[in-house]
Amino acid sequence: MGRSRGGLSSKIHALVDAEGRPIRIALTPGQAHDGTAAEELLADLKPGTILLADKAYDSNAIREQAQGQGVWANIPPKSNRKAAFVFSAFLYRYRNLVERFFNKLKQFRGIATRYDKSPENFLAAIKLVSARIWIRSYESAT
Repeated sequence: MGRSRGGLSSKIHALVDAEGRPIRIALTPGQAHDGTAAEELLADLKPGTILLADKAYDSNAIREQAQGQGVWANIPPKSNRKAAFVFSAFLYRYRNLVERFFNKLKQFRGIATRYDKSPENFLAAIKLVSARIWIRSYESAT
């Protein structure tokens, strides 16, 4: 949990699959930059994977890590970036799967209102809800 202008806050970072199910989840203080959790989240991506991320994850370090793993990073460049990168707006539309995952998380009041004060307990609650999202995805598939 970190202090920002709005008070104590935290950020949830998630890596989801093509079905919108969570693969990895990280929690950082609210004032931390989004890129700080990226190295941990992207550690086990397989070669040939397409990484869809928003502008907050546009950094040389993240792009180099993705390239080193054989992953194609489809991240829109920040407005102050000098170098041009290949970016597909068509593929970027599928990033909404992450947003849908966060919307499913917010259906649980304990997550949406952050009842747990310790980061460990909050992350555990997020992982329990994520397991429930996985179970629901299998139930709806059958």
